[in-house]
Amino acid sequence: MKAIYFDMDGTIANLYKVDGWLEDLQARKVRPYKEAQVMLNMSVFARLLNKLQKKGYVIGVVSWLAKNGTEEYNREVIQAKKEWLSRHLKSVAFDEIHIIEYGTPKETVVNIKDSILFDDEEENRENWKGIAYDVNNIIEILKELL
Repeated sequence: MKAIYFDMDGTIANLYKVDGWLEDLQARKVRPYKEAQVMLNMSVFARLLNKLQKKGYVIGVVSWLAKNGTEEYNREVIQAKKEWLSRHLKSVAFDEIHIIEYGTPKETVVNIKDSILFDDEEENRENWKGIAYDVNNIIEILKELL
């Protein structure tokens, strides 16, 4: 079975362009997660993900929580991230969504190990056990998989 996983922050959700994002995260506010803009054409992206699922790909998200989050704040962040996905990719039925503690090796939590990851963080890409891409050309790479 084949799988494709996406990080959220800095990969499909433009968290780092939200004014005051770092201060808000340090103050345990979820506003940046809710207000993050998209980083690609979501209509095209959603259509590609749906086509890839029909071809047999598992489609998933693997994203970190904020650093040093409390249990309550982590719950709020998980809810905000899931709402963001529902708002921007409502036609996509993700097979897996893993929103995990900051710093957790992403390759340890996914269900399909030899898979594809799109992630803006170089260390995550280097540690990934399958194929890993940065955020450039996501749409083009997905089209090549069809």
